[in-house]
Amino acid sequence: MPTSDEVDRIVDAWLRERPDLDFTPLQVLSRVGRLAKHLDRARRTAFARSELESWEFDVLSALRRAGEPFQLSPKQLLQQTLVSSGTMTNRIDRLVVRELVQRRTDPNDGRGILVVMTPAGQTRVDAAITRLVDAEAELLGALSAPEQERLAGLLRKLSLDFD
Repeated sequence: MPTSDEVDRIVDAWLRERPDLDFTPLQVLSRVGRLAKHLDRARRTAFARSELESWEFDVLSALRRAGEPFQLSPKQLLQQTLVSSGTMTNRIDRLVVRELVQRRTDPNDGRGILVVMTPAGQTRVDAAITRLVDAEAELLGALSAPEQERLAGLLRKLSLDFD
């Protein structure tokens, strides 16, 4: 297994040209960026194999994580998916057409609606998350379980300021 990667080659070239700079951030974040591209490709593949787009997975997974009866209000979906109200309305409409969700009147508020995942939606999202976890495990295959836990902790520490 090689001991250097493309980022090492880029940093080495920069060090030759600009030895006055500390390239540690580039070494870390360039690798994160490159890994993000591999992760994006793995996610798109996992979702496509389940006949879902990324945004469809986002909505369906929010409903699935809500637990039985797999329903949320549009406002709750907005909070979990971080999209605008108009975008969410469009997404719900498209998922209804695909018969992956249904709209139902909220029994606790006659004016409100709930978005409820259908059995077809559950089948798709369950397949997608299984494929996604498998693909992500493969991406992390070079790391032992303790190394993965350490990396997760370091990334959590770094991301806390952004959440």
